Amino acid sequence: KNATYFDTLHIVTGNATASIMNRAAGALMNFRQISDTEIGISVDETTTVKEVETILSVFASVKSKVISVAELAKNVQMDWDPMFIRTSNFMLHPVYNTHHSEHEMLRYIHALEMKDLSLNFSMIPLGSCTMKLNATTEMLPVTMPEFGGLHPFAPREQAMGYTQIFEELSNDLKEVTGFAGVSLQPNAGAQGEYTGLLVIREYLKAKGEGHRSIALIPSSAHGTNPASAVMAGMQVVVVKCDERGNVEVEDLKAKAEQHKENLACLMVTYPSTHGVFEESIQEMCAVIHRYGGQVYMDGANMNAQVGLTSPARIGADVCHLNLHKTFCIPHGGGGPGMGPICVAEHLVPFLPGHSVVEIGGEQSMSAVSAAPWGSASILLISYVYIKMMGATGLTNATKYAILNANYIKARLEKAFDILYVGKNGRCAHEMIVDMRKFKASAGVEVVDIAKRLMDYGFHAPTVSFPVAGTLMIEPTESEPKSELDRFCDAMLHIRKEIEEIEQGVYPKESNVLKHAPHTASVVMNSDWTRPYPREKAAFPTAWVRSHKFWPSIGRINDTHGDRQLICVCPPMESYMEEMK
Repeated sequence: KNATYFDTLHIVTGNATASIMNRAAGALMNFRQISDTEIGISVDETTTVKEVETILSVFASVKSKVISVAELAKNVQMDWDPMFIRTSNFMLHPVYNTHHSEHEMLRYIHALEMKDLSLNFSMIPLGSCTMKLNATTEMLPVTMPEFGGLHPFAPREQAMGYTQIFEELSNDLKEVTGFAGVSLQPNAGAQGEYTGLLVIREYLKAKGEGHRSIALIPSSAHGTNPASAVMAGMQVVVVKCDERGNVEVEDLKAKAEQHKENLACLMVTYPSTHGVFEESIQEMCAVIHRYGGQVYMDGANMNAQVGLTSPARIGADVCHLNLHKTFCIPHGGGGPGMGPICVAEHLVPFLPGHSVVEIGGEQSMSAVSAAPWGSASILLISYVYIKMMGATGLTNATKYAILNANYIKARLEKAFDILYVGKNGRCAHEMIVDMRKFKASAGVEVVDIAKRLMDYGFHAPTVSFPVAGTLMIEPTESEPKSELDRFCDAMLHIRKEIEEIEQGVYPKESNVLKHAPHTASVVMNSDWTRPYPREKAAFPTAWVRSHKFWPSIGRINDTHGDRQLICVCPPMESYMEEMK
């Protein structure tokens, strides 16, 4: 049926369709049945001659014929329309024609790896990222062809193992969250937010309240929260936070009252993005329910909840889970992630369905991902993590995550200002360290401290989120006390370096922080004109001397980068301005 084609053929098979499909299954092949009279077949560069012979033999057997691929090959003509023929050059980068052996390729890949500071060297204390251990045992199933070689649309009877994993993992996530239903379809946390909001929207429509479109979102929220709300067709109304980082309940009540006729939901993170357990969380959820709205809980900080409390317990109706954070899927390099949603009983009928595979609720909305279970192969990582940890292990992980964060807080709070804490002076699983005062006292900005940490062998914590001029630190439960101490020692040592600038030992314009990070080529250059010694630049502590990780590049032009505009989620302040 194709006038032109690349790797896929659309074949009209008429009343022989059922027979062809059955014979293909008998030959251990799955064709795509487009309709009762049409079949689709796709091949690629890995398809072997033997497999092509099998495909042709399936069709030939219906007509009781025998086909020889060798004979057919003699008469094959590649008649491409000139409009499809590429005229430009491609793959011109030297990497495509430099490495001609496995040994060369291995060394090239390793050289790239050596440029990247990862968890196999030191902790990555990125706040709101939960960079915990990705255990080898959890990762191994991803490499197994029995899992990786399965097509997302393979018949269920050919994927009984996967089906069992989906069911068990969903049940475990329901147990963790206290909810009644799960969709594993969303491929990322932000996509989980979007999906959860669509479920709320469909629920409200079914109740005859489709006009409800107001989403209340605290000013401390992740930027993806308002972005997801807008994508889901909602209007964002920002709720204020107080000086302790908590949502202002009175402002929430006032805005819920103001928009009671059109209130759709509250999007709230717990613990908050400010790193505190908000004691008024249940009251906030009750307010929203009283005015007919639903509560969406952002699961970004779920690593401080598992086993101790749950989204259902605080009063939420739906949440997403970042499996690439709380449940150990790696998320370096931007992905892949998984953001399944968990919902209360009344929202189960509206979970997303799929056009090819029968899933979802009784009133399911359309799919949010191409594949019915998202990036199914990496679900294995979270499945193994949960099974190996068990209920007690998961709860202990949460306790240690909170303990580790508070240990760092205790060691740093005399030298640095901790921005937000709870009423007992504790943080949750992360904390925000305020660096703004050093700009006035020493000309040092938060980015200088972040880059100086590279000289100490550390990836920087999260910079200027959710508060500009701060570092947000999250150690996770994976780090031992020795690593926590090494990080704290580095931070305290940097504080002394700032003090040297404050006392005039080194100028504000030229010091170890302003020139950080220091590469090997800079330190070894014979033309050293900086006012501090090379040793201070490259080996600030004894540990670094024996475990040096050299940054591959030095300081870049931040101002230039800031002026090269790219698409980003607008800050919460922009939504507040729209309200005005």
